Amino acid sequence: MNANHLSAGLAALGLDLPATAQQQLLAFRDLLLKWNRTYNLTALSDPAMAVSYHLLDSLAILPRVGTGPLLDVGSGGGLPGIPLAIARPELIVGVVDAVQKKVSFLQQVAIELRLKNVVARHTRVEDLRGQYAQITSRAFAELKSFVDLTRHLLAPGGRWLAMKGIRPDGEIAALPADIAVEAVLPLHVPGLKNAERHLVILKANQ
Repeated sequence: MNANHLSAGLAALGLDLPATAQQQLLAFRDLLLKWNRTYNLTALSDPAMAVSYHLLDSLAILPRVGTGPLLDVGSGGGLPGIPLAIARPELIVGVVDAVQKKVSFLQQVAIELRLKNVVARHTRVEDLRGQYAQITSRAFAELKSFVDLTRHLLAPGGRWLAMKGIRPDGEIAALPADIAVEAVLPLHVPGLKNAERHLVILKANQ
């Protein structure tokens, strides 16, 4: 189950999640690896690695997640959206992907784990409608494309939370002039070896 690995990782991140949430996180990990055999959701097959590279990696941005609806763009296997929804049950989390089989998986996860705060949508993000206080992605696109494709979805005063590997200085330099970089934060994810992680927080100048 790797429960100790997860609880130790959460402690290292400074996160205090109830036992029920930790059980849900591991149940999500198990569903991800089970469905991965036919749906190709992740390159990982090792349960322990999935704790670090998927669960803890997603939750590393939790302290920067505010209030108001969150959209996870190009969610794929539900990362980071599903772990964030489990950790913050009061937070409405939209997960969107253009691939139907991935959305089918996300819908099944919401049903099996009783995540009433998760809304899974099968559509291209540019065709999506709605207003979100925060929009996140993990390895979805370069920052300029991410902003261009989702700008119509960001509520006034909202923030983009872009999860990146190495510090993307080139991508930051290519951002439109009216996009402000609020922060570029290194993330220290327990169990990730020789892998840089950064969170880029952006906002649109009003």
